[in-house]
Amino acid sequence: MGLDTAKAKPHDRLASMLSDEMGAVNTLIRERMASKHAPRIPEVTAHLVEAGGKRLRPMLTLAAANICGYDGPYHVHLAATVEFIHTATLLHDDVVDESAQRRGRPTANLLWDNKSSVLVGDYLFARSFQLMTETGNLRVLEILSNASATIAEGEVLQLTAAQDLGTTEDIYLQVVRGKTAALFSAATEVGGVISGADPAQVQALFDYGDALGIAFQIADDLLDYMGESAATGKNVGDDFRERKLTLPVIKAVAAADSEERAFWQRTIEKGKQEEGDLDYALKLLHKHGALDATREDALGWSEKAKAAMAQLPQSELRDVMIELADFVVARLY
Repeated sequence: MGLDTAKAKPHDRLASMLSDEMGAVNTLIRERMASKHAPRIPEVTAHLVEAGGKRLRPMLTLAAANICGYDGPYHVHLAATVEFIHTATLLHDDVVDESAQRRGRPTANLLWDNKSSVLVGDYLFARSFQLMTETGNLRVLEILSNASATIAEGEVLQLTAAQDLGTTEDIYLQVVRGKTAALFSAATEVGGVISGADPAQVQALFDYGDALGIAFQIADDLLDYMGESAATGKNVGDDFRERKLTLPVIKAVAAADSEERAFWQRTIEKGKQEEGDLDYALKLLHKHGALDATREDALGWSEKAKAAMAQLPQSELRDVMIELADFVVARLY
């Protein structure tokens, strides 16, 4: 392994502890993204799958199954399923967002075209359903198909909510559950279900994934207004420039006077941005304590994730999962 586990980040420690099983997941992914008839499918898929993402979601499935004492083969199928669903949504996202880069590399829609990205995403969704059914577990199928619907719903909701100043924190949370948390919670929940864990443990695993995903996304949205671009991979204010109504702005809009509200309408709703607007936006976020309040929300969700995981049987894997909940908000201090 050669990994100093005491200093390593929690997701790296998870990868080290689950390396054999993740090897099996990667083999299965490569097998199932093959296509006899359409060579473009493995080309496009390999570009994303081999891009060196953390593979956090499939690791959550494997870890949950291990924590619940599972010793069968199907957690590998479920982990591959989760990664296929994730990859399919990324392919579709990049088309919707008209993105040119992901993880520092050109996106598939840029290298090939939008049609290829959408259709290969559809193929991966179909593949994910084939993998799920092989487990022979109807409850697992229900959880992952529900998550897929929630993800799609969240994407459509975001289209209308992202530039609408009427968007509330509740709507934002609904978008975040669709965009991020639904797949996290499904990933952990199915690990418990396939293990035959009792309902309280399965619920705790769901709660952990849900809270972890929400903490992760809120932290990401906050860092857009306060992070170093080298650390986040984004430039400060990217969300503002792209007119995305994220939690810090929602909080500032709720506290805005009429003059400030007119500023948000011009910059976010109408997209008429001028030199100095980002600096003024940051000034308003600080004035209304929106950044601190958003940080508190992220930390609160992290605590919920830790409390949920603490209900599961004690193990080294469980402890790393608890550390992971701290790690997703550690960048906010």
